[in-house]
Amino acid sequence: MVFLFIAAVLLSLYIGLEIYGRYSMTGIASWYDKRFLGEKTASGELLDPEKLTAAHRRLDLGILVKVTNMKNNRAVIVKINDRGPYIPGRIIDLSKAAARELDMLEDGLTSVCLEIIKSE
Repeated sequence: MVFLFIAAVLLSLYIGLEIYGRYSMTGIASWYDKRFLGEKTASGELLDPEKLTAAHRRLDLGILVKVTNMKNNRAVIVKINDRGPYIPGRIIDLSKAAARELDMLEDGLTSVCLEIIKSE
């Protein structure tokens, strides 16, 4: 019973953090492969590698997120316009332009911190 109460409190705090913008998360970022170029994203937009966009599994489409590369402290603000990544251990898929801003094109993966900036 106590476990259920604690779980309910933690879940409500987590949901509240996402809704009210005090959300931050750390994990691994990747960037979209060119094979997805021109495909429709979950928002209906075409994937454009030169726009500062990204995919996230849960954040609302249209939300702006600051992504900070934990290895070099470079940051970029992206708009969430798609769903993913679906590879275990990854928390965000970035456009090529966003990956370039974070200086992660060569590595392909990097540790990042996500912070919500603004929801549309």
